[in-house]
Amino acid sequence: MSTINLFTQFHLKSLHLKNRIVMAPMTRSFSPNGIPTDDVANYYQKRAEGEVGLIFSEGTVIDRPSSSNDANVPHFYGEEALKGWKQIIDGVHSAGGQMGPQIWHMGIMDNHHSGWVPPVPFEGPSGLNRPGFNNGNTMSEKDIENTILAFGKAAADAKRLGFDTIEIHGAHGYLIDQFFNPETNLRTDVYGGKTIKERNTFAIEVVKEVRRQVGNDFAVIMRFSQFKPSDYNYKLAKTPQELDAWLTPLVDAGVDILHCSQRRFWEPEFKNSDLNFAGWAKKVTGSPTITVGSVGLSGDFFGAFAGESSQPASLDELTKRFDRGDFDLVAVGRPLLSDPNWAAKIRSGKTKELIGFTKEALAELVLE
Repeated sequence: MSTINLFTQFHLKSLHLKNRIVMAPMTRSFSPNGIPTDDVANYYQKRAEGEVGLIFSEGTVIDRPSSSNDANVPHFYGEEALKGWKQIIDGVHSAGGQMGPQIWHMGIMDNHHSGWVPPVPFEGPSGLNRPGFNNGNTMSEKDIENTILAFGKAAADAKRLGFDTIEIHGAHGYLIDQFFNPETNLRTDVYGGKTIKERNTFAIEVVKEVRRQVGNDFAVIMRFSQFKPSDYNYKLAKTPQELDAWLTPLVDAGVDILHCSQRRFWEPEFKNSDLNFAGWAKKVTGSPTITVGSVGLSGDFFGAFAGESSQPASLDELTKRFDRGDFDLVAVGRPLLSDPNWAAKIRSGKTKELIGFTKEALAELVLE
């Protein structure tokens, strides 16, 4: 099938994309003490030169003492880190690309394998990373208030530095997702509860503060997942009605685009329909969506951490779903990690030049 429609423009508020290809956020841990380096700047600029329409940064943490479990994950606060991010966005713009940082708080985490720990204990809604695993503090209402303000400050800094959008990380078992999840949010105050409507409160307040800081004309994106790292089959929303109750209030609060993470984009989200997560999110909210999950490769991302290699795979199923309007943008991860020119090769039909993925690519910033 032709991929020509993936190379049409997309416009929404501050976003003016030349195509529908998005570089997915992928943690790289190449920023010592949280400061992005020249190599990190070159890494993103090369993807813009390779014709990616929109680049999401790796997750970059907000100004909270224990927002990260890794000393080499970049910060989105502090003079030196923000100076590094300014260099990054200027380089991406010089190459004709657009970019947004993925702003992030990890919440309750496992201790990093390096042995590094933050200066204070991890924080989360109830101290839990997953059922039965407590590795931090339950956030006070003051902690929550300051965290909401820190998300807003990061968004304001992104706009001030010249980024084209921001993405709030609300997926994959990190802080915001820990509030969504009834197994990790055991609170009895306004931020907890038995229903997703109640447990949505923290995320809604984050979105509202971000929107307040960036104004109405700046595109705000949020990433979601049903699965958790500890349970790939987990579903927070078991029906379309529950999905509506989860996502629509966040759209109402100010989210413009829903980034719907799943392991394999072709898998149906609910029974009796072949719509995937992004397809259902668009159907219930009416908002633009981004699909992601093993696009262009034979294996999924989690297999990569187990040492599994992946080979280039057909885009026919992807383009079929895109052409019928299931989703608006397509996020690509590992192919762009291994090959900065992946999008350009797809556009020009050079599929025989596509590069597979091996775990070794995780250990470097590929620039050529």
